Amino acid sequence: MVKFFGGPLTGVSLGLSYTETVLLTMAGMMTSVLIFSVVGRAFSKWMSKRRRAQRKPVFCKQNRRIVLIWRRFGVRGIAFLTPVIFTPILGTIVVALFGTSRKHILIHMFWSSLFWSVTLTFMVTEFEKAAVRLF
Repeated sequence: MVKFFGGPLTGVSLGLSYTETVLLTMAGMMTSVLIFSVVGRAFSKWMSKRRRAQRKPVFCKQNRRIVLIWRRFGVRGIAFLTPVIFTPILGTIVVALFGTSRKHILIHMFWSSLFWSVTLTFMVTEFEKAAVRLF
């Protein structure tokens, strides 16, 4: 969440308009999604090979949560939670690993980035207005 929340904070601190901040925040997430939807499966194979070499368990606490979310909500749930719980990179790799098509990854990550960009930018701008009134 810290990375995604940095977009609205930076946009507001630079004096960008609300729309510019939302669009640039979305562009940042969608750039990561586009890159890792292309290399997602290859990256996940590399990670699993690395895990086996280091003799790390496959099902750690975080992996179990991801599988639980996937079973309950599918690609929509992972996409919705990607900006606030996962990172755009991890969320994209997870849905690619579960075999989601690139088209569906891009569609669901797009609406998620739109929703969270609008929501978090609104929260940051309102917090800034409240902070200015206090001081």
